[in-house]
Amino acid sequence: MTSRLQSTVALITGASSGIGRATALRLAEEGATVALVGRRKDRVEELAKTVTDQGGQALAIPADVTDADAAAATVRTIVERLGRLDIVVNAAGAMLNGDSIRARIDEWDQMVDVNVKGVMYVVKAALPHLLDAAKSADRQVADVINISSVAGRVATAGVAIYNASKFGVTAATEAWRQEFGDRNLRFSVIEPGAVDTELFGHQQGHAKEAESQRFEGVEKLHPEDIADAIAYIATSPRRRAINEIVIRPTDQNF
Repeated sequence: MTSRLQSTVALITGASSGIGRATALRLAEEGATVALVGRRKDRVEELAKTVTDQGGQALAIPADVTDADAAAATVRTIVERLGRLDIVVNAAGAMLNGDSIRARIDEWDQMVDVNVKGVMYVVKAALPHLLDAAKSADRQVADVINISSVAGRVATAGVAIYNASKFGVTAATEAWRQEFGDRNLRFSVIEPGAVDTELFGHQQGHAKEAESQRFEGVEKLHPEDIADAIAYIATSPRRRAINEIVIRPTDQNF
């Protein structure tokens, strides 16, 4: 374990798999105590054990952050148990794309709930604690790092509501950056292309076939590639704010 994030506490949503899981391991390597938030209790508890077995510190918190009260309670628990909150990584996501006529409203609602409301509820609850950390931390800064997507930059047929949710994450992150930057609270957004995670497994039927064809021949990014970018942001000195990072697979030209 290294120590660039020693004495910091990082909240990571979507920690049960994919980018969230890889991020937890990466930030723990940097010395952060990681608060692992996800809906699958067995997964976040297993990850907490992995972190501690590797010499790090972790707290597993099974929670659904699409519920505002649950998100607020999660942040409260982290601060009560760990004493502070320095870094928030919103990595939870849902992608249920496809033909808009066939699509179900509950699937659209799920994408908005996870991708937008979950981010909104966590940030709202975390803000006072992050501002406190920015004033008191040795590194003199705190961070919110939101995972958007290249779908938050470029609209595509059959991706309307996922596009809308990720455009929203990108826009909200920039607005928060402007609002809180002069208080040493940095907001950053990462917009990955195709990453080899469970997200693609959420697709069904025609949408799954279309996604498979679209990404045929593309060597997808690994979750660790995004975790490295997150670590770069979080370990940057106070003077350097990384506002936005776009990461595509080398083979992805869209």
